[in-house]
Amino acid sequence: MTDHALNLRGVTREHGSGDALVHALRGIDLTLAPGELVAVMGPSGSGKSTLLNLAGGLDAPTAGSIHIDGTSIVGLSATRLAALRRSSVGYVFQDYNLVPTLTAVENVSLPLELEGMRARAAREAGLEALERIGLPEVADRFPDEMSGGQRQRVAIARALVGERRLVLADEPTGALDTTTGEFVLDQLRAACDAGASGLLVTHEARYAAWADRILYLRDGREVTAQGTTR
Repeated sequence: MTDHALNLRGVTREHGSGDALVHALRGIDLTLAPGELVAVMGPSGSGKSTLLNLAGGLDAPTAGSIHIDGTSIVGLSATRLAALRRSSVGYVFQDYNLVPTLTAVENVSLPLELEGMRARAAREAGLEALERIGLPEVADRFPDEMSGGQRQRVAIARALVGERRLVLADEPTGALDTTTGEFVLDQLRAACDAGASGLLVTHEARYAAWADRILYLRDGREVTAQGTTR
């Protein structure tokens, strides 16, 4: 189990009850090996975002087991779950989810400071991360002073800073132009090539082609999984 950054077995997620019961996910099995990037595709309402939320511990399954880095997160206390997410999981959201009152470098270094790293060391790591994504000049700008593409690249830097074993990306290219979208995927792919595991929700085949394999969902069920031509 510890050889895998993420392991889901028989994961089901239901909402409501009786006539209003909705099966968001039905018995999903998924394992991510180190260095592997898996794309999740499917029509709207197929369960893609639900799967990502469960994989990152942002939601709890109705049934099944979920392990991150060998640790079972089902039933884990909120404090321990938050600590695990801070230390091992990076998130990239379509709406960036940056803290508006923090500068770019403060947003990037925030996970490190929450883990206990000293502010100066965290800032240096944040500046290095911004340098890697080619945006050192935005370090002291606030999110509303940046373009959408810049905000998404800052969000990528935040997701990858430090030792991230698992990176979860929910439609990270949805609001971006082609060039910036490919840059985001290149960063995600590079993180996986360096040993992280990645789970990418996307509706675009050109971005799914960056993955090692593709998981297709429909009505909360796995339809098929296949390799890409990478």
